[in-house]
Amino acid sequence: MLLRAVSLRPEALRAAHPFTVPAVRALAERPLEFAAPVTFLVGENGSGKSTLLEGIACAAGSIAVGGADLKRDPSLTGARDLAAGLRLTWTRRTRQGFFLRAEDFFGFAKRMDAARDDLERERRALLEDASLSERARGFALQPYARELGALRERYGEGADARSHGEAFLQLFQQRLEGAARGLVLLDEPEAPLSPARQLALLALLIDAAAAGTQAIVATHAPILMALPGAEILHLGPEGIRRVQWVETGHVAVTRQFLNDPEAFLRRLRA
Repeated sequence: MLLRAVSLRPEALRAAHPFTVPAVRALAERPLEFAAPVTFLVGENGSGKSTLLEGIACAAGSIAVGGADLKRDPSLTGARDLAAGLRLTWTRRTRQGFFLRAEDFFGFAKRMDAARDDLERERRALLEDASLSERARGFALQPYARELGALRERYGEGADARSHGEAFLQLFQQRLEGAARGLVLLDEPEAPLSPARQLALLALLIDAAAAGTQAIVATHAPILMALPGAEILHLGPEGIRRVQWVETGHVAVTRQFLNDPEAFLRRLRA
């Protein structure tokens, strides 16, 4: 493991969010130790999965993909407060890796499209500038060709050229390839993905773990949780506990629904 454990200094506790979340308070009593290359944080909405992940990201100084810089993002004020009280124990300190929230991806894609549009607009202005010689125009256009080519190679042809899920998966794959032996923190990455795309993401995580990358993933997706050898941590009123895949409520509810959807629908209509 790169990140071996995370704990909360007892003196950091106070009667305010996020310190009132049971899973957060539990860190002041006992460090949370990571025992597998991939760890899943699971639990109901409001159990503290995203809160804990964001706190770790801020404490580790992770690179945010999609959102604003972690030190300035207004949505991470509570996470920065939590990070100030966290103690991270490293086997090997790393700056490699990234922090990605599915909710940030759409804004990121739009910003990339805006950057591409600006470059194209400036390139066209150079092409139409009659005062430039062909030689001068050629030199002036070179940086634009490089920048546009780099954007195309990294992010494809733009947000409108592919589905949200396809673009998200491509971004994740590109970032993951550049984060070998780093710490990757993902918050509900399954959100824009179909079941088939979730399987593709699962394969990427397996390959990344084999290459030495450590991943901590907050998720509701039984498909992702099934990753072989992964550790699953359930966050709830009791704090944090290790569970098996078959013990998670997500798997139980999904299995029961698929076995007898009519029974669930009858209850919903009652």
